[in-house]
Amino acid sequence: MRGRIAVVKRWCRTHRSLLRRALAAAVVGVALLTAATVASVAWVRGGADGHVFTEADVPEAPVALVLGTKVDPDGTPSPFLTARLEIARRLFDAGKVRVVLVSGDNMNVGYNEPEAMRRWLVDRGVPAGKVVMDYAGFDTYDSCARAKRIFGVDHATVVTQSFHLPRAVSLCRRLGIEANGVGDDTARRYTERWRVSSTREYGACVKAAVDLLSGRDPVHLGRHETGVEDALRAR
Repeated sequence: MRGRIAVVKRWCRTHRSLLRRALAAAVVGVALLTAATVASVAWVRGGADGHVFTEADVPEAPVALVLGTKVDPDGTPSPFLTARLEIARRLFDAGKVRVVLVSGDNMNVGYNEPEAMRRWLVDRGVPAGKVVMDYAGFDTYDSCARAKRIFGVDHATVVTQSFHLPRAVSLCRRLGIEANGVGDDTARRYTERWRVSSTREYGACVKAAVDLLSGRDPVHLGRHETGVEDALRAR
């Protein structure tokens, strides 16, 4: 009996020690993650400081870079995407941009953000020859990197929701684009999605920092495409 009791005591001591080590590791992990998040958010906000404008005040740029997001099954842009496109349309009509580059996900034959974005703009008066599509804008980093490396964009106005805008502008600027941005706040009325998306932005800032530090290539590169250049030259 005494032997069994001793074994049980040793087992308890061992597992208490393992538990303490696991808790200590968890605390350290949480602290590191918190520090990384705070640093990444500060970097994003610092990179965009002075480069976020209202529609009325944003400087002119050759290109509006509209970042894609959800398209409904019938091909209709979601409210978030519609709000972005409406800003781009107004910027074009006001002469503040001359070409609209729509960058989004075309993950399969049945889902095509850039085509839905182009159709929306053309249906509302933007000339088809002034809308250029990037089918491989799978995330913000890829959209910014491809705008520079594939489409040759050096100067752009980035259009997205206001909570997303600092990250998008910072990424574009770090990747070599002279970027300013205009953000949408009208979609705040979709309160739940706005709240969830805003919260996710903290993690997305960490990912953005990792992407830049690693210098990763976009998922798809390929040859240089002249669509933006051709659209800018066209009358």
